[in-house]
Amino acid sequence: MIVGIPKEIKNNESRVGMTPAGVFALVKNNHTVYVQSTAGEGSGFFDEDYLEVGAEILPTIEDVYAKSEMIVKVKEPIASEYPLIKENQIVFTYFHFASSEPLTKAMIESKSICIAYETVEDSEGTLPLLTPMSEVAGRMSIQQGAKYLEKPVKGRGILLGGVPGVTPGKVLILGAGVVGVQAAKMAAGLGAHVTILDINMKRLRYVNDVLPNHVITGFSSEYSIRQHIKTHDLIVGGVLVKGGKAPKLITKDMLKEMRPGTVVVDVAVDQGGCFETTKATTHEEPTYIIDDVVHYCVANMPGAVPYTSTMALTNVTLSYILKLANLGWEKACETDESLAKGLNIVKGEITYKELEGIFE
Repeated sequence: MIVGIPKEIKNNESRVGMTPAGVFALVKNNHTVYVQSTAGEGSGFFDEDYLEVGAEILPTIEDVYAKSEMIVKVKEPIASEYPLIKENQIVFTYFHFASSEPLTKAMIESKSICIAYETVEDSEGTLPLLTPMSEVAGRMSIQQGAKYLEKPVKGRGILLGGVPGVTPGKVLILGAGVVGVQAAKMAAGLGAHVTILDINMKRLRYVNDVLPNHVITGFSSEYSIRQHIKTHDLIVGGVLVKGGKAPKLITKDMLKEMRPGTVVVDVAVDQGGCFETTKATTHEEPTYIIDDVVHYCVANMPGAVPYTSTMALTNVTLSYILKLANLGWEKACETDESLAKGLNIVKGEITYKELEGIFE
């Protein structure tokens, strides 16, 4: 198969779809790999690194799309890429269709094969291709939240870990999934007071077992959220509905219950966000303020740490990429139920049930 790796062109996105190690594995399996020139530089991988493992370097994104049977990316295609995607071309990337009607309609019109990283699901119900980026984003949510609690950037002026004689900052985490657990781990490591809410008691028991004693678990409800937001300094939204839109757990009226300078970080922004006031931002302009509450809603948080993120992503995507390249998408999905669940749009038809009727 001819596999293409274009350069990511979303704002401040420095990740790349595959490391040289991944390309080496594809070439060893007798596949042709085209890499757009400088595609990997943001992640610390240079054209020479790809050439050494057998890739061919192409000068433009148009060349990569035109010559490739399968496109391997990180982020969803943006508007300028829509016309480049061909009928029957496999596009394997994060799509997050539920948050973008234009993207969904464009991919339907392209009649391509859209396989979404975020809906590939294993037999245990986990999302193996979403997990590493959720781990990165969960940890970064605390790193960024701590920064934006500083007074010069309009935060409350709180040091999350406190100091001897001064109470540490309070972190509220909505959702005890991968994002929530990683956020709680980082916040607890800094010495913050951490509360994590979820409606899944099994997950709360897990959190209670594996995280330090100063991480408090609670059952999530509108009432409990309204009570907690009054006293917490940093609020992290990490709620996931597989393939669907995130629920709006914090409404606009709740902002008035928060103290001025409270920071909210919406890690669910790719799926529409779990705060009513969420609007996607970029690393260039990551925050905005509504009712004196600082919102951090960057849609590609892991893009800020591209080396770590690209390595972590290729670790989990490579086996699926090899399967698609070796067998073709139809046979690969027939023989691998996990991969089959990644099929979102096939030749103009929506095949992922959570997307059906979502924009009607």
